[in-house]
Amino acid sequence: MKIAIVGAGIVGVTTAYELAHDGHEVTVFEQRSAAAEEASFANAGLLAPYLTTPCALAGKKAHSQAGPLGGTPTGIRMAQGAGLSELAWLWRWRRSPTPLAALEGLARYSSQRTLDLAARHEMDFESHTSRLVLFRTTKDRAQLQPLLDWLRESGTPIQDISPEDARQREPGLSPEAPLDSVVLLPSATSGNCRLFAQMLRQGMQSAGVQFAFNTPVTALSSGPIGLQLQGEPDIRRFDAVVLCAGAASPALLRPHGLKLPMASVFGYSVSAPLREATHAPLTSAIDVQQQITITRQGQRIRIAGGAEVGSPQAPHHHATLQRLYRAVNDWFPGGAQLSGSLQIWRGARPTLPDGAPALGHSGLPGIWLNTGHGDGGWALACGSARVVADLIAQRTPEIDLQGMEAQRF
Repeated sequence: MKIAIVGAGIVGVTTAYELAHDGHEVTVFEQRSAAAEEASFANAGLLAPYLTTPCALAGKKAHSQAGPLGGTPTGIRMAQGAGLSELAWLWRWRRSPTPLAALEGLARYSSQRTLDLAARHEMDFESHTSRLVLFRTTKDRAQLQPLLDWLRESGTPIQDISPEDARQREPGLSPEAPLDSVVLLPSATSGNCRLFAQMLRQGMQSAGVQFAFNTPVTALSSGPIGLQLQGEPDIRRFDAVVLCAGAASPALLRPHGLKLPMASVFGYSVSAPLREATHAPLTSAIDVQQQITITRQGQRIRIAGGAEVGSPQAPHHHATLQRLYRAVNDWFPGGAQLSGSLQIWRGARPTLPDGAPALGHSGLPGIWLNTGHGDGGWALACGSARVVADLIAQRTPEIDLQGMEAQRF
């Protein structure tokens, strides 16, 4: 089949890979000048387990067959430019249960596919294994304990370790930081999302996959199947189109009567050069109270956190950035060079009210969806790509998709 993909973020690039691997002729259209320039640019870098990451359940309650699970204490703030539509979305977000089992199952499947793909093509994407979940107080632990219990019962390796053991595993961890308890996730993985996407894109281009950068898609067509590009009067025809356009997806679907209730939830990251390697994290850590992640990525440390809705042009929230700086200084003092050549990023995470992506057929002839991954684009990308490729090939995916169907809204 001749297939078009809209969007060259991590979701679009991995979808292109899976479809090309299945033997399809693939063209990727991207409005930016390179792959992974928007939501995939400087995210926290965490892969599975996904539901322990700060924004997975931020400001809401999650539900499963076992009953309600504790949500994270930090919610989503209203930033400059937020209005009634953002308020309405937040109301729906806080009341929409998250399909925990399906989402975590997808994350595990995706993480394994990511590592397998990297091994197959000898890709070094600054990956690390294991993660510390750091609890400052007993209250912090109590709030997350129901979720940890659920993850343990569902098969996620979880170990309680002492603060002393944690400092042996992470020698740079401050002995003075207030540390009530620690959970070790020994199989957790992390890595540089943008680096992975760039390497995968380069390999696919060499193998014949076409990438059209600086090429905005202005409309989708289901009769004939195809898409319209900016500046071109005619539809470019394809056998199928896969929409991986993140925050741009609702506008492309709206003219066809499809309303995807997506909002851009913005988060922050600071990428700082190492100051002293022995004081820096070796892998990744989560500050549960502050809802901040600290991840080693090569010769840099990435500190990520915050969640807000509002204008893409809203100024950076000074208080959130200060929380990031304080967190890395609390836990790994002297590890990061927090002046000079810092990369400060505010990025949009296209999020649906239940926190799960939309995967599968859109209901329009020839139009497929792989979008709305929220904070989990990197964590869910390789698995979502394989799922959508299987559905296009009329194969049953290897994992349960209940709660993530494209037409559930």
